[in-house]
Amino acid sequence: MPDATVVHDEVVMADGAKMTARDVDVFYGEKQAVDKVSIDVDSHYVTAFIGPSGCGKSTFLRCFNRMNDTIDIARVGGRIELDGKDIYDPKMDVVQLRARVGMVFQKPNPFPKSIYENIAYGPRIHGLASAKADMDEIVERSLTRAGLWNEVKDRLDESGTAMSGGQQQRLCIARAIAVDPEVILMDEPCSALDPIATARIEELIDDLRGNYAIVIVTHNMQQAARVSQRTAFFHLGNLVEYGGTEAIFTNPRADRTRDYITGRFG
Repeated sequence: MPDATVVHDEVVMADGAKMTARDVDVFYGEKQAVDKVSIDVDSHYVTAFIGPSGCGKSTFLRCFNRMNDTIDIARVGGRIELDGKDIYDPKMDVVQLRARVGMVFQKPNPFPKSIYENIAYGPRIHGLASAKADMDEIVERSLTRAGLWNEVKDRLDESGTAMSGGQQQRLCIARAIAVDPEVILMDEPCSALDPIATARIEELIDDLRGNYAIVIVTHNMQQAARVSQRTAFFHLGNLVEYGGTEAIFTNPRADRTRDYITGRFG
């Protein structure tokens, strides 16, 4: 692998991070996909993971809520903490972890249920509403936060799968925030959407910033520059550079970051 020296701006590796990763490795069988990555995720900022296809950014993202557990040949090493607790501790309740660390996938994946039931599903499982009025409030609040309430309030009984692609993705975001997560992971949430829907999702990310720690994987560097305050550049399974987004895009300190930002590879 290339030089493993990582350029970390000290401003993004501070005490009090919501999630921390230290020396994280990920293997798929014998193939190493992520090599000794250390990063802090702060609640107050949107953090973007950028890099060419196959660089390990999505694999690393999935470590934060143990989605790699669902892949038989995947093996994760190192340590990842949420509020100082090791999320790979055998005593960790993975269902509870995934309620605290929600995920929005590349392709919108609403349940084949009504819009209302898409949102109500998680709170019902986790016992967050004891009466229908409580559930109604959660559904309305979640859809409002996702910028969908005014569009769907008169058709909550319609299927979530009948919505447009952009609406479906906002429904999935509403579904994720319905269980009051602390962290939201987004794996290329706009790659299947048209520019107008993409703009709506980017506005939503900006609206949600500060209420949740948000981490977004994107192959779109302009999107990373627009929505994030922290950017991590990955290449060949390595974290190359991590710093403030403006600094990464205007004055990168690692040669590989500069070459990627200027289009010399990727």
